[in-house]
Amino acid sequence: MNFAIELILSLLLLLGGSLILIGSLGLIRLPDVYTRLHAPTKATTLGMGAILIASMLFTLFDQGSLSVQQLLITLFLFISAPLTGHLLAKTAMHQRLKQIDKTKNADLIEVARDRKAPNHSSD
Repeated sequence: MNFAIELILSLLLLLGGSLILIGSLGLIRLPDVYTRLHAPTKATTLGMGAILIASMLFTLFDQGSLSVQQLLITLFLFISAPLTGHLLAKTAMHQRLKQIDKTKNADLIEVARDRKAPNHSSD
């Protein structure tokens, strides 16, 4: 492998590791459940994506073929992490977990909790 490819792979690995560290620190330090969800669903997902892309590029340049398994893992990660974060936030809302006092539009949480499923009447 030439120097340029190794440099790109190293930068992707450093970026991924840094984003995972930032996401982990955010998970520990942010004040409530709703803001804590942003750290793993945003920074950590992008960090893992950068590491997986570096792994795919390494496999491509080392073995000469693209790894379909690594591509599928990356796609699954980018699809499932935001959905999981949304479901955890919705569960926290229905469990009436307290949000920080600086939350804007906190009155909308009650509206969302009391919202009923649409009534599908057959004509």
